[in-house]
Amino acid sequence: MEGSWYVQVLLRHDNTYQLEFRDGVAAEHCQARTISQEKVLTAMLGWMVGTSDSKHGFMWNNIGSQLET
Repeated sequence: MEGSWYVQVLLRHDNTYQLEFRDGVAAEHCQARTISQEKVLTAMLGWMVGTSDSKHGFMWNNIGSQLET
């Protein structure tokens, strides 16, 4: 597929996890934060195998407009 497709996670200094995914284009780049390592692991593994529930359980914020050039 054309575009950039990925999921990534950052452990922040305040011990929260910043989880992001991008579905092809910058306009589809979303971010969420959590304290649950288990939820991050479930989401990342779900994304890898393509399950539809990999994005459930988070309050996602679309940050695509911040990333467009």
